[in-house]
Amino acid sequence: MRDFQTPTRSAVYASTAMAATSHPRATLAAIETLRAGGNAMDAAVCAAAVLAIVEPQMTGIGGDCFVLYAPKGGPADKKVIAYNGSGAAVAAAEASWYLELGMDAIPYTSPHAVTIPGAVEAWHRLTLDHGSKDFADLLRPAIELAENGYPIPPRVASDWDRFQDKINSTEAGKRVFMPTGKPAMVGDVIRQPELAATLRIIAEKGPDGFYTGPVAEDMVATLRRLGGLHTMEDFAAHSGFYVEPVSTNYRGYDIHECPPNGQGFVALIMLNICEGFDSAGMSPLDAARLHQQAEAGRLAYRDRDAFLGDPDASPMPLETLLSKKYAAEQRALISPDRAMATLPDPALPASSDTVYLTVVDGDGNSVSFINSLFNAFGTGLMSDTTGVMFQNRGALFVVDENHPNRIAPGRRPLHTIMPGIATRNGQTVMSFGVMGGHYQPFGHVHLLGNVIDFGLDVQQALETPRIFHYDGVLSVETGISNETADQLRAMGHDVEAAPLPFGGGQAIWIDHERGVLIGGSDPRKDGCALGY
Repeated sequence: MRDFQTPTRSAVYASTAMAATSHPRATLAAIETLRAGGNAMDAAVCAAAVLAIVEPQMTGIGGDCFVLYAPKGGPADKKVIAYNGSGAAVAAAEASWYLELGMDAIPYTSPHAVTIPGAVEAWHRLTLDHGSKDFADLLRPAIELAENGYPIPPRVASDWDRFQDKINSTEAGKRVFMPTGKPAMVGDVIRQPELAATLRIIAEKGPDGFYTGPVAEDMVATLRRLGGLHTMEDFAAHSGFYVEPVSTNYRGYDIHECPPNGQGFVALIMLNICEGFDSAGMSPLDAARLHQQAEAGRLAYRDRDAFLGDPDASPMPLETLLSKKYAAEQRALISPDRAMATLPDPALPASSDTVYLTVVDGDGNSVSFINSLFNAFGTGLMSDTTGVMFQNRGALFVVDENHPNRIAPGRRPLHTIMPGIATRNGQTVMSFGVMGGHYQPFGHVHLLGNVIDFGLDVQQALETPRIFHYDGVLSVETGISNETADQLRAMGHDVEAAPLPFGGGQAIWIDHERGVLIGGSDPRKDGCALGY
């Protein structure tokens, strides 16, 4: 039982269906879709489209998505289904071309960081295969919001203020997001008529309305004017695809993630390592537990950076990386009271900003859905007349002709976005995700540990203060006590206060015994969970 005198939020309980997103209007759109006869996939796509309007700094039709889908309660008779809705580098993207220009990395705000957006194709394909409503109907709430306007909530306004330089980088962006010459403030109403017109074309023509015709022509013309190598053929050739999820068992729960080119396997490596530590007598925020997570993360991210790329071009040793034997070997490198001074080399030979939402419907179908532009406002580049803000996923490519994540024609880059589903005894028990770019594997491990190891409900688990070890620094949120931070420093960690909160998240727990859904939504965002 939580302390009702503390400024926290109760989990949401419902008996039929539930949705949780990072914006109240998107959650409402999902619930309205469910109550109108739609299923979980319909509601998820509708909510994703709404989020592309009301959280344009985080997501949009110029971005990508990854999706996990557990039909009718779990994989007892059907597998968890995964869809890769990420886009590839253009046909002219040869590493040698960038090297000849003296580029040793892809700039985050350049047109070269724009891979072909995959979200629209994924939304349409998933609706056709697993939805029950007409695709055009699912886009209608987003179109109406873009045309009629929506008030800006606090977290969105904060993001817009911090990234106004990006908004200012194109005339189109300034016209849409700074109509008065300054960033919108809390409560200001923003309209996006050009994006509404683009969504109407997509509603009428499906993906062809985005990847071919006038919309694609405007996107290509904009990118080429800025120096990009994109062509109409690159857009027309795009297609997402179904993939086999990767999974591990953590203390009796099967945890499912999307496979590479996503980083979901990093969370599974961390879970395998952490499973061997005894959490008895600890609390979720004990310095010893946070130390274990930090060290497990350092080892898992080392392997991510060494091996992750487009698996079609650079096969990964996933079977070994996800084995319990490998986890035991890595766990043996971790001292209980001292941080590793340096990381060992990988034991094997070498071969960001986001929205997350989840929906469970009355039939027990569960959708775990994540859609992203990567950094805030992606590249900051907006198509001249269509209202499409371009992602910058291509900035995660390596300009190195020998690296598995090297940029090359038709390759998909390392992706940080990662939806999750947990099952037990053939039944789905939780659909979850934690946003936050590179942070996300830490977020999954933190959330799952809070729920499975310490019995917190999903709302409590999401509210718990977070840490993130990255690039040699252990960053801690303000909720981590000074005493705990000092204990971590004494262990040898370079501890710093996190300048911003780590991501956000949503989760729905399915209590099969009582027939109850329990939802949570992260206070680090503006969103909420609702059910009926």
